[in-house]
Amino acid sequence: MSSNKPRRVIIAGAAGRDFHDFNTVFRHNDAYEVVGFTATQIPNIDGRQYPPELSGDLYPDGLPILPESRLAELIRSRNVDEVTFSYSDVSHEYVMHLASLVLAAGADYRLISPQHTMLTSTKPVVAVCAVRTGVGKSQTSREVVRILQELGYRHIIAIRHPMPYGDLAAQRVQRFASFADMDRHKCTIEEREEYEPYVAMGAVIYAGVDYEAILREAEKEADIIIWDGGNNDVPFVKPDLHIVLVDPHRPGNEVSYHPGETNLRMADVVVINKVDTADHANVVTVQRNVRRVNPTATLIKAASPVFVEDADAIRGKRVLVVEDGPTLTHGEMAYGAGVMAAQYCDAAEIVDPHPYAVGSIAATYAKYPTTGAVLPAMGYGDAQIRDLEETINNTPCDMVLIATPIDLSRLVTINKPAQRVRYELQVIGQPTLRDQLRQAFGRS
Repeated sequence: MSSNKPRRVIIAGAAGRDFHDFNTVFRHNDAYEVVGFTATQIPNIDGRQYPPELSGDLYPDGLPILPESRLAELIRSRNVDEVTFSYSDVSHEYVMHLASLVLAAGADYRLISPQHTMLTSTKPVVAVCAVRTGVGKSQTSREVVRILQELGYRHIIAIRHPMPYGDLAAQRVQRFASFADMDRHKCTIEEREEYEPYVAMGAVIYAGVDYEAILREAEKEADIIIWDGGNNDVPFVKPDLHIVLVDPHRPGNEVSYHPGETNLRMADVVVINKVDTADHANVVTVQRNVRRVNPTATLIKAASPVFVEDADAIRGKRVLVVEDGPTLTHGEMAYGAGVMAAQYCDAAEIVDPHPYAVGSIAATYAKYPTTGAVLPAMGYGDAQIRDLEETINNTPCDMVLIATPIDLSRLVTINKPAQRVRYELQVIGQPTLRDQLRQAFGRS
């Protein structure tokens, strides 16, 4: 049945991929009328507006961002024809349960191919993506920077998957070359965890909301661009080399989570990370799944060794472990590098912080009950950072082990001794990541 009326669309998202899909597919397309966005996963991102400064001529008043919990009601009350699913790190089962809700409410359900949303760069691009969050993208991206520097690249520019949790118009294009830039942009803990390691290595990183504009600004100063993926999302920029990480601590997830399986099928290089701490049988399971869905990809194995400042100071102590927040929440891990460091260094006990959690941290535990005896470093705003600080200081322990990519003590005051846990990528055997990057981007 044909109609000249534009199709009315809701974009289901989580303050990232949804905005990019709108900008690339819908913003200037009068065949559609976007009713608004729904939001989930990230605290306090609904109730906002996608601002007029970003929404284009077809949407002079901007667009509302509403809770996904209202999706069925919105479909019916606003005569929605189509819901586009535009967020990441969810199981295939989750995607189809939401599809069932949408279909039952009377709308069509759509997944947009990455081929329709990937931007084309004038500069060479290497993408670092994953099949789940918490697999090791950050340490792999750092290793990619080091190798490219050794290959002679001096202007290595990273573009990070969006994390626009504040003023969207002000966050249209963001450039980070110093810690002061992060202070100026009022970055959350989650943002700092991604940006600080690049700045510490002398690289520049861009992020924001409008990735066409971000890419064009980055190209002005880049010899080469690294796309640093978020969660398990596919790249926003078409890569010349697409590296995807898989995790043998979560065997089977590589083919059962969206859009991680899409990443896996698109990959040029697949890195099986954490083989030093995973069961061998799980490594074999993951390898077989990779070969089954992407038999032509180059397969690399890697370890993720942890480093502490003073192992002797940890031995025999009761420790509180603070881990990367998203890895524990929608990443569904019960532990991370901090727990491994505590065990390696013979800590007497890992103290469970659940009984001492306050405010939004207690709410996080309630929402993600699989979180183990560790503290997720949640910091999506000032109030949550204060709750994190209070939870740390409430917890009776001898020492705090901070296994986040940033120095958390710069943002919170800790009333007991603390050490940072660092982790790096260590490629094992052949082929190597260096070989693949030299082959793709080596200079004569």
